[in-house]
Amino acid sequence: MAKSYIKFETPKEIQSKALEAITVACDTGKIRKGANETTKAIEGGTAALVVIAEDVDPEEVVMHIPMICGEKGIPYCYVPTKKELGAAAGLSVPSAAITIEKAGNAAEIVKSIADKLGKSAPKAEAKPAEKAPAEKHEEKKHEHKAEAKHEEKKHEHAEKPKEKKNKAAKPKKEKKLEIEKPAEKKE
Repeated sequence: MAKSYIKFETPKEIQSKALEAITVACDTGKIRKGANETTKAIEGGTAALVVIAEDVDPEEVVMHIPMICGEKGIPYCYVPTKKELGAAAGLSVPSAAITIEKAGNAAEIVKSIADKLGKSAPKAEAKPAEKAPAEKHEEKKHEHKAEAKHEEKKHEHAEKPKEKKNKAAKPKKEKKLEIEKPAEKKE
């Protein structure tokens, strides 16, 4: 029975290329091993390719990975076993998932896998676009105006004397506590 987290069947050619890419990236780039490390790389936006084993049990360990890969636009594929996946990364133990963060010499392989999967590999070191000088100038203008308004309001509040509400002075009723004295005994 197919596992619920397997969204599509990965062709044998892509499986072998993915394992090869992991082996090369392990030596010349950077990989992250295991489901937890893979999740962190995906959420951090540093993952270039995610490879998941098809025989993970319990499947809840990797069930979330295809979903967050889809949300972040990160290419992912499946390989038949955890043992193969771990061995490709140079581990003596099986691994449920592995992420290539920096492909190193495997960059071309990762790009071809991403193209075949129909997704472009994200750039891990992508920086936000620099604003044009005119935009920066406008942004500063707005900041200065906002600060000036804020300062005006501060001065308005400081200059106005606070008005006290005059309530008719009502005498407070004092409550007298009556303490009962024990009855004196007659002798």
